[in-house]
Amino acid sequence: MTADISYTTEEISKLLKISKLTVYDLIKKGDLPAYRVGKQMRVDAVDLEAYKARAKSGHAFAAPKEAIEIPVRGEAFAAGGGSRPLVITGQDVSLDILAKHMEKKVPSHRPLRSYSGSLDSLISMYRGESDIVSTHLLDGDTGEYNLPYIRKLLIGSSYVVVNLIARAAGLYVQRGNPKQLSGWADLAQPGLRLANREKGSGARVLLDEQLRLHGMAPAALLGYQDEETNHMSVAGKVASGEADVGVGIEKAANLVGGVDFIPMIQERYDLVMLKKPENLEWIGQVKAILLSETFQHELRFIHGYDLAQTGRVLFET
Repeated sequence: MTADISYTTEEISKLLKISKLTVYDLIKKGDLPAYRVGKQMRVDAVDLEAYKARAKSGHAFAAPKEAIEIPVRGEAFAAGGGSRPLVITGQDVSLDILAKHMEKKVPSHRPLRSYSGSLDSLISMYRGESDIVSTHLLDGDTGEYNLPYIRKLLIGSSYVVVNLIARAAGLYVQRGNPKQLSGWADLAQPGLRLANREKGSGARVLLDEQLRLHGMAPAALLGYQDEETNHMSVAGKVASGEADVGVGIEKAANLVGGVDFIPMIQERYDLVMLKKPENLEWIGQVKAILLSETFQHELRFIHGYDLAQTGRVLFET
């Protein structure tokens, strides 16, 4: 029966042919009633059909927010009061740990996780679909991480950039490095097979910038057009022998057997938050979490994280 059916945000995005971030935005605005099961948001089929009916009639946003309830930790709250969702966009596990701490320390808001690459995360913030985004984008001309991209994409916005972690990025190679790769220029080796990341990810931007700086044509790399959606998949392709090289972070290499890691750069992984008046209180609470010993203690157990600047405000408009 329809009354017994519910959908995940991913299933909703496929059914409506919209992005997951747009689904989160509809939930955030109160247009799609949702509730949490474990770490997952779900929408009942009857509520989805009601939203579609409103959309067809041109009144998709007509539902009164005070009438829409979203249970949190087993207790319902009205979207017009109580906890409000905050969408955290990015892929690193440190964001999941941050979300867990926010559940305890930011009682006025409830974190929702969305998994997108760095560039897509910034674009989602520009569109108003995300509240906290993570980014690790290298500008090859300046050697600077993140700020050149943030300034270009968030023109006219007031925001704060805070460091989350730093971590090593580099090349995944097969065990023993049979191709004898040691630097970016070695990617020009004829016949080299690449396991690539998707457009918009920090690893893809890092690769593209290095290819540009070294005068190498992407089309010359076998497998450049084939995309993987995370570091583990790239490292796995190399470990299985399906590829000779991939670009990613050290942590994935430690989790995947049969692959070696060649560090090439220490990348900065930052958080961006928009400084709207209604955001200032929770921004202060998030900054306090980042500086707290309890939060940093958890991150210290993850191999490859540098916490020297964790919680430091790097730029603020």
